[in-house]
Amino acid sequence: MGRKWNNIKEKKASKDANTSRIYAKFGRELYVAAKQGDPDPETNQQLRMVIERAKTYSVPRTIIDRAIEKAKGGSEEIYDELRYEGFGPNGSMLIIDALTNNVNRTVAEVRAAFKKNGGNLGVSGSVSFMFDATAVFGVEEKSADEVLELLMEADLDVRDVIEEEDSVIVYAEPDQFHAVQEAFKEAGITDFTVAELTMLAQSEINLPEDAQLQFEKLIDALEDLEDVQQVYHNVDLGE
Repeated sequence: MGRKWNNIKEKKASKDANTSRIYAKFGRELYVAAKQGDPDPETNQQLRMVIERAKTYSVPRTIIDRAIEKAKGGSEEIYDELRYEGFGPNGSMLIIDALTNNVNRTVAEVRAAFKKNGGNLGVSGSVSFMFDATAVFGVEEKSADEVLELLMEADLDVRDVIEEEDSVIVYAEPDQFHAVQEAFKEAGITDFTVAELTMLAQSEINLPEDAQLQFEKLIDALEDLEDVQQVYHNVDLGE
């Protein structure tokens, strides 16, 4: 698959270690998930999924509980879920997911980030056809064979199971997220190094050094935006 999921997570966590940005982004996502359905993660699968991902980024339980309580408390904050697609240097492709209470502000900021860093915002569908929605899990203290066996016992046929450093990474269809999670739970596995839905590039590209530096500046500019939740791309950054 060409993606070092644990390294990507660690890089993002390190980048945000001295700020509250990552907590604020998760707080917003948790609030929206709780607001759109039952604020109980036992009955709200979307909320449960966001909680699992937050845990892999070491988001404190107080942040999680606060966001859910805010939704329970009848807050009238409304966020739109937006997806932008665009192109970076040398044919690179990006998908940006955002949650915003001001659509005009968000699109202006995303467009400016592209323009200042050698890219341009595309139209809907211009990039997404080159990506696949994918559920990704990472578990430790299990071999790939052991993970395959427990998934087979749960009658789950996933896309791929690979070993990556000290973890086993499972790639599955997006609608298998909760079934895979339950299979691990039945096997006594409740902690994950990765647990999320992502947009996985069908193929990755390598950029020359100057273009890669520019591309990384583009990624940083987009991830720095308050409304941006996730940035997906097709560049092998050697992570």
